[in-house]
Amino acid sequence: MKITHIGYLRVLIFTLIAALSLPLSAQTPLGPVTGKDVVYQILTDRFYDGDSSNNIPDGSPEDIFDGTGSDLKLYQGGDFQGIIDKIPYLKNMGVTAVWISAPYANRDEKIIDYQDDGSEMVWSSYHGYHASNYYRTNAHFGGMKDFTDMVNALHAEGIKVVIDFVSNHTSRWQNPTDNNSPENGRLYEPDRDENGNFVFDTNGDPVDLNSDGSLDNLIADPNGNINPDWFHRKGDRGSDSTRFGFRYKDLGSLADFTHELPEVVEYLEDAAVFWKSKGIDGYRHDATLHMNPAFAKGLRDAIDSAPGGAVTHFGEFFIGKPDPKYAEYESFPDRTGINNLDFEYFRTITNVLGDGSQDMNDLASFYQYTDDDYAYENQTVTFIDNHDVPRFLRVNSDQRSLDVALALTLVSRGIPNLYYGTEQYVNGADGSENGGRVFMQTDTTFDETTRAYKIIKALSDLRQANDAVAYGQTNILYSSSDVLVMSRKFSDKEVVIAINRSPFEEYTVPALHTTLPEGTYLDVLNTELDGDSVSVSTTSEGRELASFHLARQEVNVWSYNPDLGASPRLGDAQSVMGRTGNNVALFGTGLDSGIQVSFDGVPATVVSNDYGKAVVEVPSVSAGENLITVDKDGNTSNEFVFSALSDDQNQVIFHVNASTSSGQQVYVVGNIPELGDWDPAKALDAFHNPDADNWFLPVSVPKSTTFEYKYILKDSAGNLVWESGSNRVATSSDDPAGVVDLPNHTFQ
Repeated sequence: MKITHIGYLRVLIFTLIAALSLPLSAQTPLGPVTGKDVVYQILTDRFYDGDSSNNIPDGSPEDIFDGTGSDLKLYQGGDFQGIIDKIPYLKNMGVTAVWISAPYANRDEKIIDYQDDGSEMVWSSYHGYHASNYYRTNAHFGGMKDFTDMVNALHAEGIKVVIDFVSNHTSRWQNPTDNNSPENGRLYEPDRDENGNFVFDTNGDPVDLNSDGSLDNLIADPNGNINPDWFHRKGDRGSDSTRFGFRYKDLGSLADFTHELPEVVEYLEDAAVFWKSKGIDGYRHDATLHMNPAFAKGLRDAIDSAPGGAVTHFGEFFIGKPDPKYAEYESFPDRTGINNLDFEYFRTITNVLGDGSQDMNDLASFYQYTDDDYAYENQTVTFIDNHDVPRFLRVNSDQRSLDVALALTLVSRGIPNLYYGTEQYVNGADGSENGGRVFMQTDTTFDETTRAYKIIKALSDLRQANDAVAYGQTNILYSSSDVLVMSRKFSDKEVVIAINRSPFEEYTVPALHTTLPEGTYLDVLNTELDGDSVSVSTTSEGRELASFHLARQEVNVWSYNPDLGASPRLGDAQSVMGRTGNNVALFGTGLDSGIQVSFDGVPATVVSNDYGKAVVEVPSVSAGENLITVDKDGNTSNEFVFSALSDDQNQVIFHVNASTSSGQQVYVVGNIPELGDWDPAKALDAFHNPDADNWFLPVSVPKSTTFEYKYILKDSAGNLVWESGSNRVATSSDDPAGVVDLPNHTFQ
């Protein structure tokens, strides 16, 4: 695949037609989402209808709206106002962040699947994954003022806002139920003024400046003659399980963006920054498994380098063991700066507490191997179910098992994400992912007295209070087929969790070595899951957690939460990748007045700080790994690794003709950190070879940079074959969104 670089004028995307509209682009975020937070995932259309006037917006077909919760393929009426109305419900549950559906316009027409019997199945784009215009809101959810009102209202109650952002594709461009006939996939934008700027009214909504009766102007069409090359157009992936198939073919016939085209890169980066200007706190990136990682890295860099500093990024790399792409999954955050939704956690919890195909020893093993595999396991986003998988209760209908899974998730390493309605024991209309996307308003009540609701509240409060849960290391103290006892520890702060998953057997756990001080510890859950107190004493062999009994499906959470004093300690950093001038948030304790922050010894400017958080500006440091430390009153904190980028990131596409043996793959290494500084172990992304021995790979590199490189062959055992001859030389584009497509080389 050869793509020629084309110069492209970067337009200022959010110059507004009147100064009155500026406040809509100047909301103040609360800050990145961290391990202290509990995220509540809301499918906006499926939560609560706060404004019935937008149920069938002007021009929208009446037959894609249901509103009763009966036909879950259609819109139901949930909106931004509905989220505002339920803020007290969220806050009382202990929710500190929400992840909402993509807020921008989606394809708004009947989506027809033709059935073998001649009937038609009608769908809508209620979920937000059929992007059509990134610069106006989904009218079914409300206007831009409704969106910013929602963000402000959530922020006022201390609740952060993460939006779903879809940059992998638009909508379905071919209909697989009609012989792949042309369908849609089109991308639109608002009217522009004579200077090329988008035009909005004082509420932040697009203006029909050209008086053509539409707020949309076609900018790309995979089936037409307007920028069709913005899409790969290689057809549906189907059964193609190759890495090339996943990244370059369509996911479910959705029009797959050409992330190697400068115009596309620039457009999507600008769209993402546009939404950052609305004051959001983070992005959930859709379909990261299917993205070009070089594009993803540049997208995150563009967002975090825009005004407002680094925000939270996590994405949907939808695989788990034993998938051969597991190595790609675990390294994706290291390569791009975008954390993962922890599908490996989901898979393990489903097997251990859902269908019982694995046991608690396997869960103990999971914590241990992901501690090695994940660079920052406390930043991964954990979940027991979500919109892409069946509801937990469809796997295991026992509500008590759900309670156990919830409790475990809320005290495990990572950032817990709770799927809307789980606290009401929603089990969905059926076992499909769509069947789980119920309309909460009609499916259940917003009852604040359920046991699940109370478990979430108690353990959310613990996350806020005890940094051991948010930032701590996980240590397994004991495991058997049904029992797990583990510790979460941050400095002297510690939480011990003891769980019996079995609904049939009781167990006695022997005395265990512990680092908890002497004393009696009460169950944080207040016996909600039959927990009890436990005592710690000192013996000749050290401190000992007394033997204790676990009833069926009992969960204990014991907390020790001393004051750590004034000495600085680092628990987290958001982001762990960036460049000089970026604002990065550090989290921990003792980060208040008098601190000096350094990146590999280079002092950083402290923008703001308090005891638990400091925002600093990345100083001018060498590219590559830098160690962040905090000094205060003669005390130095622990270290946190920060990956400094050489500059604004764009792409170079490498091509090489190479014959390989079984198990060998092609990689590139070079003399810049983005190419591993000549270290083959840091070459993490293998080349694609859809055409026999012709290999290619887009790689994220700093703009305006001349660098040296070589191709290498590497197998799974790490055996290497280097190219012979002189180092190759290339120069990246001067354009921040530029792409340089190198000529095809022959492996020497």
